[in-house]
Amino acid sequence: MIEELGQKVKIASRALSKVQTIDKNNFLIKLADSLIENTDRILSENQKDLEKAQLHGISNIMVDRLRLTETRIADMAVGLRQVAGLPDPIGQLVQGFTNLDGLKIVQKKVPLGAVGMIFESRPNVTIDAFSLCFKTGNSVLLRGGSDALFSNMVLVKIIKENLKSSNLPESAVELLSDTSHAEAEKMMQATAYLDVLIPRGSSRLINTVKAKATVPVIETGVGNCTIFVDESADFEMAIKIIINAKTQRPSVCNAAESLVVHAKIVDQFLPELQKEIDKVHKIEFRADEKALSVLTEAMLATDEDFRTEYLDYVVSVKTVDNLDEAIEHINKYTSHHSEAIVTHDYFNAQKFQDEIDSAAVYVNASTRFTDGFVFGLGAEIGISTQKLHARGPMGLDALTSTKFLIDGTGQTR
Repeated sequence: MIEELGQKVKIASRALSKVQTIDKNNFLIKLADSLIENTDRILSENQKDLEKAQLHGISNIMVDRLRLTETRIADMAVGLRQVAGLPDPIGQLVQGFTNLDGLKIVQKKVPLGAVGMIFESRPNVTIDAFSLCFKTGNSVLLRGGSDALFSNMVLVKIIKENLKSSNLPESAVELLSDTSHAEAEKMMQATAYLDVLIPRGSSRLINTVKAKATVPVIETGVGNCTIFVDESADFEMAIKIIINAKTQRPSVCNAAESLVVHAKIVDQFLPELQKEIDKVHKIEFRADEKALSVLTEAMLATDEDFRTEYLDYVVSVKTVDNLDEAIEHINKYTSHHSEAIVTHDYFNAQKFQDEIDSAAVYVNASTRFTDGFVFGLGAEIGISTQKLHARGPMGLDALTSTKFLIDGTGQTR
């Protein structure tokens, strides 16, 4: 199956690189309208996935990642229109000059080619990934989780119907419907067909892809995000930020998983935080010995707790004596996604932003803002936690490469 689908997306990538911007934009708008028109059809297939999830005892939090609603489908359509409205990077001039040999050299942005995407649970990724790849002239081979198979199949079918009616390559998107681990591993090693592989999901998925892939990988998604409450922090502000970052949607990668609290305020701050956060949702605290002594309900944290992405109503808590200790702790355990400091000390804020080694570093704001829409990128294909090629929310530019074009008049070297 991989060989057949890989060949299709490889051929389609060559055709897509020639599609004009106006045609790409018109198609994305057409597809947005089609999603709205097919809302009932999409919800019907998504219901099959939800029923299957309930039979398998999947947690409510993970079911929420899987669930589509009219509002979420409308949001997907909005995302498509936003991508249509963004500047097309393909063909943009990066630099141009004439060298000492009289060669005219220009560097332009070009598509990556054929992109592979392995992801879990959230069907909206199907639309986000396709829209960004399509706008940048890339084809995409998708492999979603088995829990979202019916949802992903209907979304890809709708995309293909619209591609066909628009006289565009239908294999601009393909879905690997065989969700077995064996086929996934074949996809990870499909260097003859795929130019890059983007995993998006749990740390287990991403680590598996990193270990087994021979296709170049852009690492995304794992979000062990931390909030540091400094001794100068406004308690009301800190509590508001933590409640949002931890409870608003705990199943997403930009939710906070860990708290670091200055020892000078821990006795006053943590009991107040626990009281207020419990009004919104009960949280399981896994705390070090100092924090454990002031929390009414908590368990002793292990070293593994500080490096865990819970994706649940669980948070680890560490107390520190100073900012340097906080920075050292966070840099040791972070997944390099998003971190925040709550403080009224300007110099502490600047030091935190300078020295924390993560893709997004906040002062006095929730980590939940790390998102392609919020950062002005339109729909994102993922949030890169590595440093090569792309870092942070990945929009259109992250799906491009460059090539040099050189014109001469007979020069030799």
